[in-house]
Amino acid sequence: MTYVSPLLGFPGAVAGDGIDAPVAAHYGSLTGEQRTLESGDGFVDLSHRGVLRVSGPDRLTWLHALTTQHLEALQPGIATAALLLSPQGHVEHAMYGVDDGEAFTAHVEPDEAASLVDWLDRMRFMMRVEVADVTDEIAVAWRPTSGLGKYDFVPRAELSTYAAAVGPAAGMWAFEALRIARGEPRLGLDTDHRTIPNEMGWIPSAVHLDKGCYRGQETVARVHTLGRPPRRLTLLHLDGSDNRLPKRGTPLIHNEREVGFVGSSAHHHELGPIALGLIKRAVPLDAVLKADGIAAGQEVLVDPEIGLHVRPMLR
Repeated sequence: MTYVSPLLGFPGAVAGDGIDAPVAAHYGSLTGEQRTLESGDGFVDLSHRGVLRVSGPDRLTWLHALTTQHLEALQPGIATAALLLSPQGHVEHAMYGVDDGEAFTAHVEPDEAASLVDWLDRMRFMMRVEVADVTDEIAVAWRPTSGLGKYDFVPRAELSTYAAAVGPAAGMWAFEALRIARGEPRLGLDTDHRTIPNEMGWIPSAVHLDKGCYRGQETVARVHTLGRPPRRLTLLHLDGSDNRLPKRGTPLIHNEREVGFVGSSAHHHELGPIALGLIKRAVPLDAVLKADGIAAGQEVLVDPEIGLHVRPMLR
């Protein structure tokens, strides 16, 4: 069933595209909406994101054992992020959630809840947990607060009432521009099937380095303490003279060789055209790259030499 946000009926609302098509790209003022969010006001409709709920007395211990995050002592009301990895350490799912003392509720990228719930359900074994896809019941919204902002879980039937109470509304274009400027990746947009957490800056925000074992942990620990990430996320400052943005997946070129790809891109109200790129670790930090003919300077997000900094601490 295709979901379309009721907030697309708001004055000036223009629908997004791609996986963000069910919600508004903007409500008439891209620059104004970015400034509103940066001032700490307004909200963003993310009601197209998937939502899952894990309940039962063993939920936090169980999730702690499966994910990259330290969750067994998570206190109610504390928001957190966690990843699920393949045995080789590649990121398969990213979820952002909070426990209320009775259940852990998390949101994921659009159309990802069902597959994650199916996988988690097969991992229950004898644990006292229940996993449910509650996307049809619960919507997600984002409000600017300190740090990365606050995600709200809103009963889907009450989304319009919520919007009237916390408005004004800002669209996905404004949200994405500020997210990209923060260097915050989105799974599936800024990653590929080979992505490991070390490449994306997800340590320590979504990966706890001092917890016990979990699937894929060996790769994360080895790269962090003994090696270097094979690739690194970078913020790209794009030449704006061409007045266009590179498409997601556009190859990044250095010295006539492909060294990575472009992920998300946006027009930022102060920085101009920007994007996230995932490139080979060895690309010089001051190298100017090309994306579909557009020049792109780099701003470092992930240190390519993280292993060198950690190793002396182990002696």
